Amino acid sequence: MTILGISAFYHDSAAVILQHGEVMAAAQEERFSRKKHDEAFPVNAIKWCLQYTGKSLNEIDAVVFYEKPFLKFERLLETYYSSAPKGLRSFLTSMPVWIKEKMFLKKIIRDELSEIDKAGSRKVKLLFPEHHLSHAASAFYVSPFEKAAILTIDGVGEWATTTICLGEGNKITVLKELQFPHSLGLLYSAFTYFCGFKVNSGEYKLMGLAPYGNPHSDEVRQYVKLIKAHLVNIKDDGSIFLDQSYYNYATGLRMANDKKWEQLFGFPRRQPESFPEQQYCDLALAIQLVTEEIVLKLAGEAKRVTGANHLCLAGGVALNCVANGKLDSAGIFKQIFVQPAAGDAGGALGAACAGHYIYFGSERKVSTTQMDGLKGAYLGPEYADTDIAVVARKYNAPYEYFNSEDELLNKVALLVADGQVIGWHQGRMEFGPRALGARSIIADARNPDMQKKLNEKIKMREGFRPFAPVVLAEDVAEYFAYNGVSPYMSLVKQVKFDLQVPLPADFVKKDLLGKLYFQRSNIPAVTHIDYTARLQTVHHETNPRFWKLLNTFKGITGCSVMINTSFNVRGEPIVNTPEEAYNCFMRTDMDFLVAGNYLFDKKRQTPMPGKDKWQLSEALD
Repeated sequence: MTILGISAFYHDSAAVILQHGEVMAAAQEERFSRKKHDEAFPVNAIKWCLQYTGKSLNEIDAVVFYEKPFLKFERLLETYYSSAPKGLRSFLTSMPVWIKEKMFLKKIIRDELSEIDKAGSRKVKLLFPEHHLSHAASAFYVSPFEKAAILTIDGVGEWATTTICLGEGNKITVLKELQFPHSLGLLYSAFTYFCGFKVNSGEYKLMGLAPYGNPHSDEVRQYVKLIKAHLVNIKDDGSIFLDQSYYNYATGLRMANDKKWEQLFGFPRRQPESFPEQQYCDLALAIQLVTEEIVLKLAGEAKRVTGANHLCLAGGVALNCVANGKLDSAGIFKQIFVQPAAGDAGGALGAACAGHYIYFGSERKVSTTQMDGLKGAYLGPEYADTDIAVVARKYNAPYEYFNSEDELLNKVALLVADGQVIGWHQGRMEFGPRALGARSIIADARNPDMQKKLNEKIKMREGFRPFAPVVLAEDVAEYFAYNGVSPYMSLVKQVKFDLQVPLPADFVKKDLLGKLYFQRSNIPAVTHIDYTARLQTVHHETNPRFWKLLNTFKGITGCSVMINTSFNVRGEPIVNTPEEAYNCFMRTDMDFLVAGNYLFDKKRQTPMPGKDKWQLSEALD
């Protein structure tokens, strides 16, 4: 049985193909269109998935869309009706789009599919599970658990904003549900907006800004009190109530009521791209602490109502790896699994799984040979050395080719140890928002200047943004206060105490820039200022070449940790093809590019024209 799952028309469109329950191919449309968070129907991703699996639409048993459009339309109409005449402008903006397009989504999907395969599009079965069921299915059915509690948290689907489910065998039962407009995801996004970042894109920046708040300060404590007193009422079971007089997302065109928030906190909304002053750092920390409290209470309720020993997480809030780390450390569950494409892209995975297991009732067999059913999330396109050779010829690019993998990896490890920054383009592209060692930029985590270099000269982004460490799975406990697996960068954990460098006495009085480049540990380039790190464990079973590189680096330096960040610059998606990798390499200050068995040295390349224009033309996020 072959199922095609699709998510589209909001953000992070994607396509996934399952064959007999196995995830064969998964990709986001942005990686083909080069439009970050692309919401368009994923024509290119679907074409690639079909091509990879050798299938036509005629051979697909069902196409499953990740939500029910009519239920979402019902929610919009009821919200506008109950709020009238407030929200007229938003109503007049959104209704023509719904009436013209989204009301006829079944026809639109068939029309889009007909551009791929005219005959197959007319015959294929279309299915529409609910949004949060797709999230739940995306986490549970690929997890290593026969039975698990499932917690899904995001902005909003149709009506649901949070669900607690029980997964057992091939069944998922929805036990509790929180409905719009009361939403942890929308609460966090409102703070993303007020702190000057882009909603549905900048939430991870807000999370990255939070450690620069002063945790023991009166300001943070006061902000937490104000949030709980005015913005969100938190119940013991983790359910929440948001006072809508402070928000504008239900019927307006902005997330928050700027005037009321300014009166509440005593300062205005931060202007995008301006320097984040201390009050915004403290506010980011306050909402992060509130978010963690809510997530822990929701997890406790999930444990209470399911009695399960394991937990699966999905939905956009599941990308908050700081909260995930706190949840894991709390020990409420024996083990947690966070689906790596937890946002709407993963809805395509969940839609396909829901079709396979729930609609068709297929038997589920839990993998006993892998950590989970996602193969390390290496589910996208792969390119051969011949494809890389074409790029080298096109740009007349000098290179060194290695017939021996050991020689290549030894060379790369030596370059990293020497302070060089490497673009790493290998194997199948990752599915989800985080590079996991297939489309990565790698560097030496021991170098105290590397965070600044990567942010300013390569990623073209804000200096406070942290970088993640990759570590050999076998060695994780040597560097972090953790002894489990984190293959998808989904957990933040403490750097081991004996590797930490004590902070100076006046550290808390410094502003963001004063705190930024203080050496905090023996692996300073990946250590946040609160001594934590968003770690990725690298496993020989899922990415043998990346594992061998780290092991080679360990043999040379005695250290089995490197920096791993996504292979892109600010405002663009992670690179997909070898040509995109070469262009990104050439138009940044990366030192070397390793694509397949090819090594490109920047010093030997012919400079590309229009470097500055290319960087500045990209949309900021």
